[in-house]
Amino acid sequence: QVQLVESGGGLVQFGGSLRLSCAASGNILIFNAMAWYRQAPGKERELVTAITRGATTNYADSVKGRFTISRDNAKNTVFLQMNSLKPEDTAVYYCNGDLASGIHYWGRGTQVTVSS
Repeated sequence: QVQLVESGGGLVQFGGSLRLSCAASGNILIFNAMAWYRQAPGKERELVTAITRGATTNYADSVKGRFTISRDNAKNTVFLQMNSLKPEDTAVYYCNGDLASGIHYWGRGTQVTVSS
């Protein structure tokens, strides 16, 4: 079973940047796609961005032009570069891996807090 471990969260000021990492304990190419989700207090978990095995990406409208997802298959790691951060980006960010069988793997999350 593959484990996903997020890192890179923290406290940042409005307009700042953070880079999140999601390190997998196994080969990330087993996943059809990998994604970042986030969940703010009192809200449902939402999809932020995803990247397929073929490196096709998609983004939520709220982060387009500010966030970039990328992957390093050799290091079994997925990244989320977040720029121009806003207080509304404050949330716990979760890494997700989606198998063809429909099984999802989740990390435990990393907290991102953006101060105004």
